[in-house]
Amino acid sequence: MSITWNAAAPAPSDAPSAAHAVAAPAPAAFAPAPQRPPAREARVPLLRQPRVQRILLPLIVGLVLLGGWQALVVGMELPPYLVPSPVLMLQTLFTDWAVLGGALLVTLKITVLSFVVATVVGVLISFLFVQSRLIETALFPYAVLLQVTPIVAVAPLIIIWVKEPTASLVICAALVALFPIISNTTLGLRSIDPDLQAYFRMNRATRLQTLVRLRIPSALPYFFGGLRISSGLALIGAVVAEFVAGTGGNATGLAYQILMAGYQLNIPRMFAALLLISLTGVALFAAMAWLTRVALGGWHASELSHD
Repeated sequence: MSITWNAAAPAPSDAPSAAHAVAAPAPAAFAPAPQRPPAREARVPLLRQPRVQRILLPLIVGLVLLGGWQALVVGMELPPYLVPSPVLMLQTLFTDWAVLGGALLVTLKITVLSFVVATVVGVLISFLFVQSRLIETALFPYAVLLQVTPIVAVAPLIIIWVKEPTASLVICAALVALFPIISNTTLGLRSIDPDLQAYFRMNRATRLQTLVRLRIPSALPYFFGGLRISSGLALIGAVVAEFVAGTGGNATGLAYQILMAGYQLNIPRMFAALLLISLTGVALFAAMAWLTRVALGGWHASELSHD
């Protein structure tokens, strides 16, 4: 049985013929969607802003405490020579400002000078420690020994050895404020990225280049943390040194005014002097916090985070 193929016959095809082709519908023309105005950013309420809360919340707590103090003194009829009221304390601050203001300047001068001395000496010692583990191991225990020695026991000797009263007070206060600078700065200089340190070694960087370009930028957050601690300790050291010098008859700063007010039972003046010392400590801490934000606010995570 043979099969004959007719070449003239059209080949079978699954495609539809031209006669039966259906034209594809043209795409419908859509009108452009109306543009919405850009959404406005949600404004944070004033009381929920972090900067406002950092000022407002402590202020509210302070006002509540002062109000409770005033109510307690008035309600229990406490005499001024025992516990003065906040109103009487503020009145004494204004009436005795001629005496307390001058004493504040003396205490502030000693505090600032001792803080500068402690910062410079502490940074230089930290630079020395970071150059060699042997040097740090040999000398760091003496820095700890200097920290744990009571300044009250050392201050009389320093006042006797150093004839200049202001210089002796500055040395005493600087000894109190020195250790946080040494400890924090040394820790920061040691806390560097090992990969970056290996990169510097691979490029044969000198010790000075490694210190300036790697160690110091890494140590800045630790250094400024030490400044915030050391500023308050410098004030404490200045007041303690003034207490010791005041017992020897040297009329110096606010500590001497506190001693004299205690001898005279002028308790409102004593509380006014204590208020000035507290406000000075808060101002120093706020100044160091502002300096930290200025130096680290543009690049470090501790200042970029708002949580």
